[in-house]
Formats: sequence, C-alpha cells, structure tokens
Amino acid sequence: MAVLFFGIAMVLFSAMYSDYSATPVSAASEGVQITYGSVIKLMHEKTKVRLHSHDVPYGSGSGQQSVTGFPGVDDSNSYWIVKPIPDTSAKQGDVIKSGELVRLQHMRTRKWLHSHLHASPISGNMEVSCFGGEEESDTGDYWRVEIEGNGKTWRQEQRVRLLHVDTGGYLHSHDKKYTRIAGGQQEVCGVRQKKADNIWLAAEGVYLPVKESK
Repeated sequence: MAVLFFGIAMVLFSAMYSDYSATPVSAASEGVQITYGSVIKLMHEKTKVRLHSHDVPYGSGSGQQSVTGFPGVDDSNSYWIVKPIPDTSAKQGDVIKSGELVRLQHMRTRKWLHSHLHASPISGNMEVSCFGGEEESDTGDYWRVEIEGNGKTWRQEQRVRLLHVDTGGYLHSHDKKYTRIAGGQQEVCGVRQKKADNIWLAAEGVYLPVKESK
C-alpha cells in the first residue's frame, strides 16, 4: 500500500513539475537535503503520526480546514509541498537553511498550513488549520525552520521545530485524539513553549535534488 501512495505522489509531482529536468530523490534515500518544491510527509517524533489535513472544517474556532496527526503511513492527504514565502530570492531546488521562513502547501487541497489565536478544539492551545490557496496566502502561513543540533540545512530524518511567525507558537501534537471530526486522529496545535512534543522529522516523500548554481 505504501508503494501505491508513493506512486500517486510521483504522478502528482510529475504533473506539477513537468519542466524540471532533474530526477527526484525517493524517500528511501536517508539524509537527503530538503529543497523548495519537495513533496514530503512530516512525522511527529514522539507519537509517529504524520501531519495531515483533509477537506473537513473545524466545528469551532476559525471553521477553517482541519489539521490533524494521522496514525498511518499510507495516506495521500499527509503530503505537503515545501515552498518559499513570497518576494524572496529562494527558488525551486534551493536548500533550506536553519532559520529560513517556509510555507507548507497541502498537496491535495492546495491550502496552506496556517495558525492563529483561535483556541484548538481539544487542548485550547492555538489552532492550526489549512487556509487560502494558490492565489491567497498571508503571513499566517509563515513558519520558521529551527534545526535541532549542529545541522545548517534541513535534511530528511533531521529533528526540527517549526515556529509560527505571527503567533510565536511551535507546531505541536500530543496523544489527545478526536472522536468526531477525525475519529482516532491526534490534535495538532500551536504552543509557545519548547517541548519534546514540538519535534518533527521529514519522512516519506519526493525530494527535489539540489539545483546547482550556474
């Protein structure tokens, strides 16, 4: 089943980047650098769920598209496209350094990983949602990559935190689960404290190779 979903990701990837001549690097290549344009799954280190979204709105708070932690590996709704923020010199195939601002676009719905001060449904922390689209994005979609340890560029299976610029909250999950909107899936929210529950790793995906400077 994992092979099937990886194949789906490759097909969608090829459709998006048909003019990109380099060969994508599969998720089997450990430690590869994550570049803009890569399509990845983010795994929560402590609970092993994947960052996930689907076209189901929250029943409270913002009412925007919900974001959860999905317990399985084989779900195409857990793929995210790593993109730069607007008005920067960053381009497809560039590596991502610690401290850089990125956006994460949900591959299926094309909405952006977003946060704000609405209360999250279970824990009452800051809500994390999906918002906007190809032509609609704001600073609520900006996340700062903080690499744990001595690494300078973001790599697969490297421990990172994602800090939301507008709220100062870290992308966070825990073992609190939904029973209604996404039964059995974990809450994803934002918290301002650095905790073990804010650590994520890039796992499965299609990684664009580093684009060499000409």
